[in-house]
Amino acid sequence: MDSINIKKLAEALNLSTSTISRAFRDNSDINGATKARILAKAKELNYQPNHYASNLREQKSKTIAVIVPELANNYFSQAIHGIERVARENGYHILIYVTDDDYEKEVTFIRHLHNGRADGIIMSVSGEANDHNYLNKFGAKRLPLVFFDRIYEDIDTPRVITNDYNSSFLATEHLIEQGCSRIAYLVVNKSLSIGKTRMQGYLDALAKYQVPFDENLIVDCSNSYEENSVIIKEALTQLKPDGVFTSVERLAFATYYACYDLKINIPNDLKVISFSSLEIAPLLNPSLTTITQPATEIGEEAAKLLFTILGNHADRDPSNEVVLTSKIIKRNSTMNG
Repeated sequence: MDSINIKKLAEALNLSTSTISRAFRDNSDINGATKARILAKAKELNYQPNHYASNLREQKSKTIAVIVPELANNYFSQAIHGIERVARENGYHILIYVTDDDYEKEVTFIRHLHNGRADGIIMSVSGEANDHNYLNKFGAKRLPLVFFDRIYEDIDTPRVITNDYNSSFLATEHLIEQGCSRIAYLVVNKSLSIGKTRMQGYLDALAKYQVPFDENLIVDCSNSYEENSVIIKEALTQLKPDGVFTSVERLAFATYYACYDLKINIPNDLKVISFSSLEIAPLLNPSLTTITQPATEIGEEAAKLLFTILGNHADRDPSNEVVLTSKIIKRNSTMNG
């Protein structure tokens, strides 16, 4: 059978296309019996309304874009889950864009989205080392934008973040309390604001407990598993830390693999703590001590901020900042035997 469109459905029911359209838009000015008849016929003929086309006529795509640096990280999957739930409650769909930490991809996505593909954007940023002014160049036409987790400090827009400084301080303090005195801090791109904030918590905890600081113990890693394996094995062999604090989840995995290959025992030879929202952290061997961010809640809060803007164009308060609290969950990777 030929594909059924709104015109054919209208002819089959002897109704106007605008009546059909109103039935799918849930307009209250349509008779209940008529609406039921339309929906029953649509089901029988397997008609699916093209919301995208009708929304374009109304200048609304009913879609929000979510831009994240990666999907492999459990944290971002959970945040997207939170965003999607709030979007669905508001009758919106989400489109997910993954930058792979590539600034050029981010710029391309944002430009593409300004052609009417989405009504708003929720983003965890990629290219902090670059010029972010491209976002301001849209001027008043810029789509409502909310940052979460990783942000551009110089762009005024609402944001949802966690208490990263405090969490890092507590993580480092925990390792010191467990007897560590040579604590390596593993980071991907220490120039990122999130890396810098977390690093400052680490440095201040060392200073408070008068643990000597060795800048070689700040180990800059990469986005590649292969490169990280080499970097971390070299750090463990040459620097001989007794504690490792990883600023992102994948560096904790890389540390576990490196320790396995080098026959370093966690936690007897080396204690490990990491930022992670990984649900299987308790199942690792040994179970991983984590700083767990409320990832789903972060996504929900970011979506709520965006829908506040979409619902009330006057309420675009760029200083709107929501700070949520992460918590340390102590497990075997930092325990004394």
